[in-house]
Amino acid sequence: MNFDQERLPREKVFRDPIHGQIIVDNQIILDLINTPEFQRLRRVKQLGTSSLIFHGAEHSRFGHCLGVYEVARRICNHFQRNYPSQKKGDGLWDDHERPVALCAALLHDLGHGPYSHTFEHIFHTDHEAITRQIITSPSTNINRILKRVSPEFPREVASVIDHSYHNQQVVQMISSQVDADRMDYLQRDAYYTGTNYGKYDLDRVLRVMRPVKNGIAFEISGMHAVEDYIISRLQMYLQIYFHPVSRAMEVILDHLLMRAKYLYQHPNEYRPQFTPKMLMPFFNNHFTLQDYLALDDGVLTTYFQHWQHDSDDILADLSSRFLNRRPLKSVQYDDSTAKYLDKLRELITRAGFDDHYYTATNSSYKLPYDTYNPQDSKPQTQIELIQPDGELVELSAVSTLVAAVSGKEAGDQRFFFPKEMLRQENDIDIFQPVYDEFQSYLQNGHVVDPR
Repeated sequence: MNFDQERLPREKVFRDPIHGQIIVDNQIILDLINTPEFQRLRRVKQLGTSSLIFHGAEHSRFGHCLGVYEVARRICNHFQRNYPSQKKGDGLWDDHERPVALCAALLHDLGHGPYSHTFEHIFHTDHEAITRQIITSPSTNINRILKRVSPEFPREVASVIDHSYHNQQVVQMISSQVDADRMDYLQRDAYYTGTNYGKYDLDRVLRVMRPVKNGIAFEISGMHAVEDYIISRLQMYLQIYFHPVSRAMEVILDHLLMRAKYLYQHPNEYRPQFTPKMLMPFFNNHFTLQDYLALDDGVLTTYFQHWQHDSDDILADLSSRFLNRRPLKSVQYDDSTAKYLDKLRELITRAGFDDHYYTATNSSYKLPYDTYNPQDSKPQTQIELIQPDGELVELSAVSTLVAAVSGKEAGDQRFFFPKEMLRQENDIDIFQPVYDEFQSYLQNGHVVDPR
């Protein structure tokens, strides 16, 4: 059956704090939303541990995916109304691409697991690969619904996710330096964290977008709206996504899962008080797609609650620290001060902590904007502006603001350690000399900016 033949007699509306209304006018889209695979995203937080810092950030990947769909729908409408293709190869918008664009936008984050990136690090999963698997596997409801369009349609949608789809306009609509994904999450994350950093003129950015032969470009009259978007994205990374306390909680979560994995993989050393059946396939490095889809944030949280009372002191303590928001402290370091980190680890070990689980280094850097470099492992499509004569020019070539930040990484390196290492002098403790020496390293400028 053709996608257009499944138009709803009356459109469905999702009320949304970012876009006002998210409009669904096709049965295929509505049926995809109602699948168990998509509904699972209600139980996976968009920002993971950030809700422990910004208490309003309880929003889910479900809402974000709906938002990306809505932005993509508005782009398709704008392209079809103002830049419809007149003949094959003219570089304008062919509205036959709408079904694959909308489905890819809706499903682009389908494979995210609980606490997304931390889970991926410990269990070596890849949410994009799992997204494609959910879309293409005959065992899923998602796949069966997509096949109503055509037998090849699931593969086409999956190829947008991995950037191999033949139409670069569709690919860049979903994944580029200015795409529907980023345009939604910047505003959505700003709203739910109660901050203003991610706010920019979405309507204006959408208005100046236009299809070109090899992708998407922007009218040069809208350059300042695109600049505002670039700077908003930079500020969101520095102030929200790279927040040192959020990273500290991610370290605790990472080491908690790492400890649990180690213990359950070494039964000769550890007698578990219960078997976390839904995690065992991941501890055993042999999981199915159905095992993966059974997990969400709530499943892991339940196990953490059990582990708070475990006989293994490290597992119990890390679980308690995570559930009760007791973050590690951190200090910045650079190449000149990194040589002192081994001494700090030694002092932490002398104070009774296993440095393998209670220390970490973390580097968080973001390129605010980068020009295209085909030699990069993941080259970015550059942002191009259309001049009055129709010629394309790369953004940083005409924007002094973007040129100033182009290719320059922003962020920091941090060393994480237990807050207990910052005990006050009036604490009576056999390890007080250790604490004093530890703090002397911080205070004498060997490492800087304790947070």
